[in-house]
Amino acid sequence: MVFSSTVFLFCFLPVTIIGYFIINNPTYRNTWLLLMSLVFFGWSQPGYLWIIIVSIIVNYLSAYIIAYSKEKENRHIPTGFILFVAVTINLLLLFYFKYLDFMIQTVNDLAHTNLELKNIVLPIGISFFTFQGMSYVIDVYRGDVPVQKNPLKVALYVVLFPQLIAGPIVRYIDIANEINDRKHTIDDFTKGITRFVIGLGKKAIIANTMAEVVDSVWNAGVTNNTVAIAWIGSIAYSLQIFYDFSGYSDMAIGIGRIFGFHFIENFNRPYISKSITEFWRRWHISLSTWFRDYVYIPLGGNRRHLYRNLSIVFLLTGLWHGASWHFVLWGIWNGLFMVIERRFRKKPADKVTTKILGHIYALFVINLGWVLFRADNFSLALKYIGTMFGVGISQTPGFTIMWYLNNWVIFVFILAVLDIAGGFMGLRKVVENSLNPALCKVAKIVVVYGILILSIMRVMSGTYNPFIYFQF
Repeated sequence: MVFSSTVFLFCFLPVTIIGYFIINNPTYRNTWLLLMSLVFFGWSQPGYLWIIIVSIIVNYLSAYIIAYSKEKENRHIPTGFILFVAVTINLLLLFYFKYLDFMIQTVNDLAHTNLELKNIVLPIGISFFTFQGMSYVIDVYRGDVPVQKNPLKVALYVVLFPQLIAGPIVRYIDIANEINDRKHTIDDFTKGITRFVIGLGKKAIIANTMAEVVDSVWNAGVTNNTVAIAWIGSIAYSLQIFYDFSGYSDMAIGIGRIFGFHFIENFNRPYISKSITEFWRRWHISLSTWFRDYVYIPLGGNRRHLYRNLSIVFLLTGLWHGASWHFVLWGIWNGLFMVIERRFRKKPADKVTTKILGHIYALFVINLGWVLFRADNFSLALKYIGTMFGVGISQTPGFTIMWYLNNWVIFVFILAVLDIAGGFMGLRKVVENSLNPALCKVAKIVVVYGILILSIMRVMSGTYNPFIYFQF
């Protein structure tokens, strides 16, 4: 079940909201959310419910034993060993379902063997709920958060449906108080609905339009591309993956707020960055923060082996995104420029020209990186990048650029660029300064309803596709 599906929009979400607010008891409300979250996860993969239940049990018991041992000062229960077991079980589950076939295929390629692949179907969102579970146990071990003795509340934290499948990666410390006792206000409810609608618009209007362009360009094959078409395909994918993922995050944050949860922001206008370092402070913030707190800093952070630590983090970042070498290379690509920027870092310049050049450089590196991310393999990525720079172009390409750019696509391109450049934020400020508060509210309602109606029309027309990050 995806957020931009008719089943979710017209059945699951309304039923969940109505049922939640009919119930007055906080404990029963949590139970209702837990049950509906299990339904959400098991909707398309009911046979995999046991995986997330195992994850919940392992992380609950591990954290409980660690806290009990520390409280009683019981030296017979080594807390470090319990933490090691918990992290190992989490990683083994992740490895089996996500990386076992990748490892077998790699061995076959390197050793020229013919080991049989397991053809394991990946449980949706396993990377997200595995990282959340591990962060809870680690934080209890560190003493950063008190242990949760109620197993149903730990279960709700792990399986809470808004952020379950594609993030943001929510740490227990951020919502512990709200799981125990949260407030509900009209302001939170209305802002949650608005945020959800904006996210739905990003997905259904912009991301899915860009997806149609991207799929058409890539499916036509490299030999049918011109330089212009290849660049359009790469730029469209840069827009698709941003609006697809940030749209999901907006919807997740919005739904969470409806139920009284305040999740962390996951994006902060990443395409205005002037360096790759800045980009990773703005892109998928919850993942970057997770790797910083649980990998980068424990390895030594900036204090020792800086370049080694950065390299390891971005190698793992690429591997986290998918069991394929082109994802690993995408992580290495980003890590390489992070290392270069750290090595030659200077005091930021205030000159406009320097900022513009930095912005162009960052967008160029990011865009080429997304080609590595989108391609099925490294060989195809190289051919595609070669086409972008006029290498290996067919003398008789199958299509012209206007085959992909109709009026609607051009209009959506303009919308996306205006949004990235902050045009709509500026327009909102102008409207707020020009109109009285009552008219501003009316204008906001009209815009939100307009986005909702157009998004639903796009969903109903069957043009939506699953979120890119569901595969992770």
